[in-house]
Amino acid sequence: MSEWWTYRLSDFLLFSPRTYYRLFELYNEAVFPAQFGAFALGLAILVLSRRGNARADRLAAALLAGLWLFVALAFHAARYATINWAASWFAAAFAVEAALIAWAGAVREAPVLRTDHDWGGRVGLAIFVFALCVLPLVGPLIGRPWSQIELFGLAPDPTALATLGLLAGSKKPRWFLLAIPLLWCATSGATLWTMEAPDAFVLPLVAALAFLLSIVRTFAPRAAGSNGPAA
Repeated sequence: MSEWWTYRLSDFLLFSPRTYYRLFELYNEAVFPAQFGAFALGLAILVLSRRGNARADRLAAALLAGLWLFVALAFHAARYATINWAASWFAAAFAVEAALIAWAGAVREAPVLRTDHDWGGRVGLAIFVFALCVLPLVGPLIGRPWSQIELFGLAPDPTALATLGLLAGSKKPRWFLLAIPLLWCATSGATLWTMEAPDAFVLPLVAALAFLLSIVRTFAPRAAGSNGPAA
């Protein structure tokens, strides 16, 4: 029996890169033309997050929650589970995130997705636009077929990253909503790194930016308040 230190992470991978990317190709074929609707919903959420009113906040939260649930069922449970036994857990996590977003933003009517109109809000907005418009192009730009593209609202990576952008760009980031998207970005980044994908660093790097932004926006107001002039 080989010693444990002779194993590499790739030895524990349950599927080949070819199988993984082929999964997205078959998935895109199965859900077509949902790609157009998902992109339109992404633009709608973007606009609603900038409106700054309660009705827009509720609608944005409801739409985003619906997309998280769709990814949980249509991708993780129905597709990814065929090549990865852990996908059932991923589906459960995405369903939980959908419920949390719906509860916080649509039921409690908290402005969880309302990007602020300051520098932090603009950075969060840029992360959302990156996830919606740029991240899906990375694969084709490094040589993967367009049929294997991963889109916001349909695939987990851009959906999680776009959500992080909105949450981090809000005036008061909700950490109970940030946890699952951050964990997914770390998990997916590790999977891509194990497969030696050349774009493995992209998702974790931008997610780390959203994480740092959330920290700054959480603690900076407290520091400013504690350093204010005494009454």
